Amino acid sequence: MNKKLGIWMLTALVVGNMVGSGVFLLPASLASFGSITIFSWIATAIGAMLLALVFAKLSKLFPRTGGPYIYCKEGFGNFIGFQVAYNYWICTWAGNAAIAIALTGYLSAFFPELAHNNLHAFLLTAGVVWLFTIVNIIGIHLAGSFQLYLTILKFVPLILAALIGIFYIDVANLSYFNVSGKSNFSALSSGAMLTLWAFLGLESASIPADDVENPEKTIPRATIIGTSLAAVVYILSTIAIMGVIPMPELQDSAAPFADFAGKIFGPWGMYAMGIVAVISCAGALNGWILVQGQIPMAAAKDGLFPRRFGRVSKNRSPVFGIVLSSVLVTLALILNFNKNLIDQFTFIISLATLAGIIAYLYTSVAEFVIYIKYPEKAHKKKIVKTLTISGLAFLYTFWATVSAGQEVVFYGSLLLFSSIPIYGWMEWQKYRSAILNRVTADE
Repeated sequence: MNKKLGIWMLTALVVGNMVGSGVFLLPASLASFGSITIFSWIATAIGAMLLALVFAKLSKLFPRTGGPYIYCKEGFGNFIGFQVAYNYWICTWAGNAAIAIALTGYLSAFFPELAHNNLHAFLLTAGVVWLFTIVNIIGIHLAGSFQLYLTILKFVPLILAALIGIFYIDVANLSYFNVSGKSNFSALSSGAMLTLWAFLGLESASIPADDVENPEKTIPRATIIGTSLAAVVYILSTIAIMGVIPMPELQDSAAPFADFAGKIFGPWGMYAMGIVAVISCAGALNGWILVQGQIPMAAAKDGLFPRRFGRVSKNRSPVFGIVLSSVLVTLALILNFNKNLIDQFTFIISLATLAGIIAYLYTSVAEFVIYIKYPEKAHKKKIVKTLTISGLAFLYTFWATVSAGQEVVFYGSLLLFSSIPIYGWMEWQKYRSAILNRVTADE
């Protein structure tokens, strides 16, 4: 009998997928706006919790593999469901390329040649991707075990460093409230868009639902607990870092967490935090490689992705989807071979960000539509509260989308529109197969 994911493995998947590569670089990016971005973290944490509550509720109604894809398909139908699956799949493998690049970037602190030798950096980055691809092919329970251990190894040092750092805060450093030259609302909004990247993955518990023990209870609990733990780490660590490192110095930091640990613990602290960053990236990469096969598998079972994506091994691993996604990750690395690590990370992350947000926008509205289509699923005493939460979640996600800026929204829209002809081709293939089957049956 195949082992399934329990509450702790699933919580580790949520935390591990959120606390990845981005959070280690974000304090430096946020420093260009000032300590006002602490409130951006708080606003994003509230928005993320609203989204987590939406996903928790929907996972009880539809405890099936696919997460946002399933909810949007049930709410809006096949076309929107396909768009969400298509964009979310691109978000996962493109994001995995960025996470793998970040992992190599952190390793370059220990092996400087990686920052200057593109071939060695590529070989290591691709090697790590395929290592975790093999782990996930072996089976979802092994991947879940890996995720639990890696999450503990990175979460405990981060929360301890943040708690200890609180006692080293210089209040004067936090006085750089808004250094962006923009209005407070603009600075707050810009910071909120950046911090949302760190919360992508809050829906991870809902995606492998068929491989979860008691999914109706386990998925909502893992989603809420995981999102809450990540929010605590993000807010405490940002307050500590901005309070310990002067804002002008923080803006120029290439490794803010390492610099923060160095100021408190000395040189050994910098190296220790570098190791934590590598472990953090490894945990996020393992978790997202697990997810990258699940969404297309769910869509394939409904005939919206090619059938091969829906086939699973005896260990319930969607091998084709995982392998093809990792091939695309490797191609993304090859296409950016001549760029330095930072340029690669920036280019690929811009492709992934809005693709992920689209799933949140659709899912928050899908809950309204589901209750209209399936009134028997609505709990009459709690319907107003439930719909208020999903409405606020949509408003938050829409605000974050607007805050992304014209360029990100433009390229994200092009990515969304590219799904239209692909959906048309998939529908033609289904129609063609139906005609051929009919002709064969008549003969």
